[in-house]
Amino acid sequence: MLQSLKPITRKITKTSPGYESISDTHGKVWINDNQYFDKVPFVAWRFFIGGYQPAQKWLKDRTGRKLSFDDILHYQKIIVALTETNHAGN
Repeated sequence: MLQSLKPITRKITKTSPGYESISDTHGKVWINDNQYFDKVPFVAWRFFIGGYQPAQKWLKDRTGRKLSFDDILHYQKIIVALTETNHAGN
């Protein structure tokens, strides 16, 4: 049942990030045709704050830009924060 709720957004181009499920709870967040963040919790990818989905918006705001090492670390921290926020709310 939960499986059907997961997006299959692998119609990803070099300018459009997307999520690909690899299990019931985790997936890959593709940032271009060749690179992705692995084992991203689905709850972090779909998490809403005031109408925005921060895990998606942060990447979309950086479309066409090469992510620096610090950018990558920051995005990983965003994912952890969203996951922990979801756990605290449940």
